[in-house]
Amino acid sequence: MTTADSPHRADEWTAAVRQRLGLGRLLPLGGPADGAWISERAAVAVLRRATGAPGPGPVLGDVRIAVADPDAAPRPALPAPPSALPPGPLRIEATMSATAEQPLPAAAAALRSALLTAAAERLGLVVGEVDLRVTELLDAAPERPVPEAAAVRAVEPEGTAGTAAAGVPGVAALTRVLGSAVHTGPDHVRVELATTADHRALDVVRAVRTAVADAVDGHPPVTVLVTAVVEDG
Repeated sequence: MTTADSPHRADEWTAAVRQRLGLGRLLPLGGPADGAWISERAAVAVLRRATGAPGPGPVLGDVRIAVADPDAAPRPALPAPPSALPPGPLRIEATMSATAEQPLPAAAAALRSALLTAAAERLGLVVGEVDLRVTELLDAAPERPVPEAAAVRAVEPEGTAGTAAAGVPGVAALTRVLGSAVHTGPDHVRVELATTADHRALDVVRAVRTAVADAVDGHPPVTVLVTAVVEDG
């Protein structure tokens, strides 16, 4: 049956699907016991900002992140979000362009080091491999693109769990991409949120897990999905 608001509902459904697909892979944040995941889109944006300083150094191109060895990855200690990757060490695969001002091995090594540092210190990703492929040699350093601001589908916190999560330092907003911002399952609570760039994502997640577990009756296990990392809180 067709109703007057069917086109509007269809547009909302389409937008929700596009946003879900736009997250990319759901990457493990920390280890098997951390109960934490982050969208590939959010992680790549942080890595791109961290390696995008002006200058003659290499320029990061396309980036994909996946579990380096899925068959050897341990099972998560807590229920994972739908389609999330297991919590094994990750592999970053990226392309890069460089100028002749720096030998290619040195340029690749500098970019690899910057990616590893940003992944660990800004996010809390466990990265075991960085695979870089040079796709372009440039005559001069190009203008580096300014990373787009993270798109955040923020929602107002509701209920005890949502209020507790939103009050943790480093939480920019609760978000709703996979469903509601707070999903209550039979054996755990999952919170979906965006963090601020001035806090390490994994540290924020751990604090949220503690705050929500302490606030909710029965102190259930808590997992967290980070859908964005924003510059401003």
